[in-house]
Amino acid sequence: MRRDFTKIGALAAVMALGLGFGASVAEAQKSGGVLQFYHRGTPPSGSIHEEATNSTSSPYMGVFNNLVMYDHAKPTNSVDTIIPDLATEWAWSGDGTKLTFKLREGVKFHDGKPFTAKDVVCTWNLVLGKAKARLRKNPRKSWYTNLESIEQKGDHEVTFNLKRKQPAFLSLLAGGYSPVYPCHVPPKKMRTHPIGTGPFKFVSLKQNEKVVFTKNENYWKEGRPYLDGHEWTIIKSRSTRVLAFVAGKFDMTYNSDVSVPLLKDVKEQAPHVQCYKGPNNVSTNLIVNQDTAPFDNADVRKAMVLSIDRDAFIKILGHGETIKSGALLPPPAGVWGMTPDALAKVAGYSTDVEGNRAKARKIMEGLGYNNDNRLKVKVATRNIAVYRDPAVILIDHLKEIYIDAELETVETSNWHAKVARKDYQVGLNLTGIGVDDPDAMFYENYACGSQRNYTGYCKPEMMELFEKQSMMESGPERKALVWEIDKRLQEDAARPIIFNNVTATCWQPYVKGFVMMTNSIYNGWRLEDVWLDK
Repeated sequence: MRRDFTKIGALAAVMALGLGFGASVAEAQKSGGVLQFYHRGTPPSGSIHEEATNSTSSPYMGVFNNLVMYDHAKPTNSVDTIIPDLATEWAWSGDGTKLTFKLREGVKFHDGKPFTAKDVVCTWNLVLGKAKARLRKNPRKSWYTNLESIEQKGDHEVTFNLKRKQPAFLSLLAGGYSPVYPCHVPPKKMRTHPIGTGPFKFVSLKQNEKVVFTKNENYWKEGRPYLDGHEWTIIKSRSTRVLAFVAGKFDMTYNSDVSVPLLKDVKEQAPHVQCYKGPNNVSTNLIVNQDTAPFDNADVRKAMVLSIDRDAFIKILGHGETIKSGALLPPPAGVWGMTPDALAKVAGYSTDVEGNRAKARKIMEGLGYNNDNRLKVKVATRNIAVYRDPAVILIDHLKEIYIDAELETVETSNWHAKVARKDYQVGLNLTGIGVDDPDAMFYENYACGSQRNYTGYCKPEMMELFEKQSMMESGPERKALVWEIDKRLQEDAARPIIFNNVTATCWQPYVKGFVMMTNSIYNGWRLEDVWLDK
């Protein structure tokens, strides 16, 4: 093995996309205080490996550590911002198929049990489905299809053995969706009372009321965390919770909860608060169950895509600030997405809405639909505003092509399980990506057999392209292939992207040390560096 241990790379460019990124490094940190958040709904569980929502990852991230992590002080996640966490150093073998980590010694879980290499092996065997215990849901198993096995050498070294070269594998391990679980705690308990090595310990959850975390007094990072704890009060009405923040009842809003229109109200009523406004790498998209008639007909799906007026969504919901995109977030906030010039060449992205809809009506008429024989469907969506609002617009657009749709709202605790088992006809979905890398996006959302491939899209020739780009080093050649893949996914109506969201997260001026990530809302929420200047 080549022992060329990774050095922590160059600083990522700090992108001043928002109205504020946090505390000045010149300020002296203070210890104490409980950070008060509001939350949009009861988290489905406390087990990050089993969930596909920041309703879990944001409040619970501080319970855990990763092997490696994206530096929370730098807003753009990239390979250059990956730093050690439970691993102290790492090395690739010469052929790029073995990734070895040396692990930190003396770390303990919240129940006092020592962290060792065995816990790393157990965690990824659990995700791979190789453990005796089973995850109830396993949304990111597809991230690790290239992982053959994990080997333990003593208590403080592990090697990930890959089937083929995959340079981006380290990036997958750095995201907030990749915590290390304790080997001695069963998955069932991790859902209701998770235990980790992180700066905060889980205390309690009361349905529709509050989630509470307290400081880990024995945290292995000396001097951290500064906070005595953090609490998340559940308020389902977005207008009510934002007004409560403006009134000073909360220190921070929920992660990316403030829409562009709401942000204007916040800044008018509370000009002193600090906010980050920018892309969050969460797309709003149409999902169609390809296993159910008549949506198993590609022509029906094509007509539905042609009905969409993306500019109308962007104007109404984002006041012109949300972003037209393919599956991947475009620059400057994103690393891999198509530029506007490239996107303009993708079929279905024409601004000639009436022309597109005329083509769609012709397709539907050829299938026997017309004003006297309209297709009646249900459009399922999650019962929170950021889902419901675009779903209403989608229903209006579908009327233009002989489709009468009824809105079906689904509670957060049931939403992802419902679409994963394909218990829907048509859906309005939001897709966030835990790591801004094509491997995470393609394998999680478009690969054959992935639990998160909600539409059932599956093409062997696309799987071959996914693997080809995955074996490439990051650079112009990989990006060109990634763009071609993204173009084909959009033209296949695999999971048509309507727009990429721009939202805001706000905090009171006495909240210091918080940095919002620009290209993944699932990272940056460990809160170990956050403090209150009161």
